[in-house]
Amino acid sequence: MHRTHRVETARLALQDLVPSDAGAMFSYRGDPLVSRYQSFRPHSIAEVERFIKRSSGNFNVEGTWHQVGIFLDGTLIGDIGIHFIGPDNTQCEIGYTLAPDRQGKGLAAEAVSGVIDYLFSTLGKHRCLASIDPDNAPSLRLVEKLGFRKEAHFRKSVLVDGAWRDDLVYGLLAEEWKGNR
Repeated sequence: MHRTHRVETARLALQDLVPSDAGAMFSYRGDPLVSRYQSFRPHSIAEVERFIKRSSGNFNVEGTWHQVGIFLDGTLIGDIGIHFIGPDNTQCEIGYTLAPDRQGKGLAAEAVSGVIDYLFSTLGKHRCLASIDPDNAPSLRLVEKLGFRKEAHFRKSVLVDGAWRDDLVYGLLAEEWKGNR
């Protein structure tokens, strides 16, 4: 596997993950505080390698997830998942993770903003969604800061560790993104 997609922001490089990134990714994704709001909770580097191979093979293919790494000075500090969805592959859902020691510095906002700009401006997507646990206050602040609006609150719709959790869905249209820029 090699890196074929790259987006640059002021401080970051957003590019495809490759299996050799698994150790760095496991160092933050394996932290229970980091993964507490996520469905992917790896228990080994090998599990992260399989995740990277499975989720980074296709790009801009409806029905698939594609994972990109967030790199600061060549070091993997987080990742963003992009779920390409219909109709006609015009929409996407994003999810993001940032290493704990990199949080609170505007890096997540910069990375997500870079990906959203690419999705709307380069790929011509119509709409972008984010599904967030209501207790994940930093993530809620991030999407609201970027102009997403709350579209739905699903009660007890996600099963996490044997418990039903609520799910908030935020959305952003391409025209809203361009209007806010």
